[in-house]
Amino acid sequence: MANKQAAPFTMTERLLAWTVHLVTASGSVFGLLSLIAITQHEWMFAFICMAAAIFVDSVDGTLARMWRVKQIIPNFDGALLDNIIDYLNYVVVPAFFLYEAALLPPELALAGAALVVLTSGYQFCQADAKTDDNHFKGFPSYWNVVVFYLFLLGLNPWISLGIIALLGFLVFVPIHYVYPSRTVEQQRLTLVLSAVWGATTLIALLQYPNPQKPLIWASLLYVLYYVGLSLYQTANHLRHRESRG
Repeated sequence: MANKQAAPFTMTERLLAWTVHLVTASGSVFGLLSLIAITQHEWMFAFICMAAAIFVDSVDGTLARMWRVKQIIPNFDGALLDNIIDYLNYVVVPAFFLYEAALLPPELALAGAALVVLTSGYQFCQADAKTDDNHFKGFPSYWNVVVFYLFLLGLNPWISLGIIALLGFLVFVPIHYVYPSRTVEQQRLTLVLSAVWGATTLIALLQYPNPQKPLIWASLLYVLYYVGLSLYQTANHLRHRESRG
């Protein structure tokens, strides 16, 4: 009798693949907890949940590639699941935080929050929102990071509104922003600085309601590095495209 054909993937491999999808899906729970915390004005817990969602988003892609999730479960769209949860955690939650925490002028608070969700809807749905060379095209909806700084720095609401409007405009400007976990250029340095930035911002958050402002301002040096590297790589991309043309 002929031997039965071996299954292409083992039960353990399938279990690991589904576990990765479960890890990704857990981000939606953190998003829900963030919204509940915001309605109760539990700002610290809201930021902790947002940070947990960022952590999940930073590791699930690596796990998916490591455990060949796309090959093992080809009929389940993990990328779509990831985008849905990212829109919740990087856009809807911080937009609601902007509104509920009174970070914007009262008469324009709803308009400012609406600007965030509308411009980000465009950003998420671009076919090349993530470029072939692993960059984000246009401001990559880091609104949770934005509200973190607006909240802890206690900026004037009109200044905060100006920042929101500028970043909303930058969604439509085709700057190629670094994707820290996937952009190859300067990746090791970027990941090290990202870890330092994460630790610094966590310390500042734990000091709430009396965070050390110099520590928060110092953490913005990483933001300057990130923007500077993104602009430099965008300029290189344009030069290479022109040389090929």
